[in-house]
Amino acid sequence: MKIRILIVIAIAFISCKKEEKSQNEKAENLKVDAIQKSEEKQANNSDTIVVSKKHEVNKISCDLDGDGLNETVEIVRSTKNEKSGLRIIFGNGKRIDYLGMGNNILKQGFDEIDWAGIFEKAPKNELYWNNVNEDGEIMADEEVNEADKIKLLNDGIFIHAEESCGGGVIYLKDGKYEWIQQE
Repeated sequence: MKIRILIVIAIAFISCKKEEKSQNEKAENLKVDAIQKSEEKQANNSDTIVVSKKHEVNKISCDLDGDGLNETVEIVRSTKNEKSGLRIIFGNGKRIDYLGMGNNILKQGFDEIDWAGIFEKAPKNELYWNNVNEDGEIMADEEVNEADKIKLLNDGIFIHAEESCGGGVIYLKDGKYEWIQQE
């Protein structure tokens, strides 16, 4: 009797693993399809988007929308205007967003990110805050009100200039991209 129970449990466990693998494969296939469609659309506009070779790290994975599927975020370059930006491929394969590449990034006064020397995931549940005041001066941590600190509910994207110490965190809030200024 115990052997039969163990066999049933083993079969159930194996079938769950196969189902999980199948769902992951479906999500990957959707991502590939979305990239191909996006590249076909860009080809029709005589613009090609290529992954940046200038940046040592040019690709990260993070869950921006909190759906449990990692988005692929890449630093890419437009061959049309030679400006860099981000390509965000959502884990469900249904959406690709572009930031930069000649378009103002979140009203921050720049339209490309060649300056970014650090490109990494900003982990969820961490506290971040704008540390630059209205006069453009960097504020000490003690000067920032606790109410102004943002705890990321999902992962974000941290981009930062290595030498000049400027950058920020891009994250999704209610389906819209937001910016947190860091230095």
